[in-house]
Amino acid sequence: MNQPVQQQEVPGTQAKMTPTPDCGEKSYRGSGKLTGKAAVITGADSGIGRAVAIAYAREGADVLISYLNEEDDAKDTARLVKEAGRKAVVVAGDLSSAEHCRDIIATAVREFGKVDILVNNAAYQMTHESLDQISEEEWDYTFKVNIGAMFHLVKAAVPHMAPGSAIIGSSSVNSDMPSPALAPYAATKAAIANFAASLAQMLGEKGIRVNSVAPGPIWTPLIPATMPPEKVESFGQDTPLGRAGQPAELAPVYVLLASDDGSYVSGARVAVTGGRPIL
Repeated sequence: MNQPVQQQEVPGTQAKMTPTPDCGEKSYRGSGKLTGKAAVITGADSGIGRAVAIAYAREGADVLISYLNEEDDAKDTARLVKEAGRKAVVVAGDLSSAEHCRDIIATAVREFGKVDILVNNAAYQMTHESLDQISEEEWDYTFKVNIGAMFHLVKAAVPHMAPGSAIIGSSSVNSDMPSPALAPYAATKAAIANFAASLAQMLGEKGIRVNSVAPGPIWTPLIPATMPPEKVESFGQDTPLGRAGQPAELAPVYVLLASDDGSYVSGARVAVTGGRPIL
């Protein structure tokens, strides 16, 4: 099924997308797997981050919603968290700033008293057909947002994480099947998977588990905001399942990796790719 041709300004908003992504607003049912937990999710205003926030709240977790500047989307996510009976804290700002990353964790500790789950999900990408089109500024910014923020967030959060806590990085099928049109983004997604694997070994003695999730083509605001209209229309059709995935189809994996159901899963990269292999 084709998505209608559409384009937005970066970073894109969910409300302007056609069709609207399914983040599990009407479908996700919790069963208490994260009762009493406190989660920090970056990029939680829309897309995968919103789906994870909804799922975590319905599983019993309070959620800090980190976002760039998409006020309406962030308010909608916060409303959904609150409707699940959980506390929602919204924090706007640019993750390319190390100070802002530290402020996010400080806010979570002030509001929740702890950090049980950290999901490094926010990402920046742009599509380019040649190396000449990639500026030094864009290259540096992509790395700061996608992998630099993960370093600063993890470093700030670990002192507040007890045994049984979980860190999850959003990698990508591009981590080992890189698209040349997404070269900076793909490189950072490989770095996220690699860094998560290193952290799993480094933090294991503290009882903190670290994993990454590798989505394939998922219908989020990042797509119409960063891809040419003709690629948006056919987005996801080249997968074995023949379609783009919905954010709601990612949420159960993030719940598994954050909950006691995943108590012996650490150092993994879990593929949710519509059939594209990650080996």
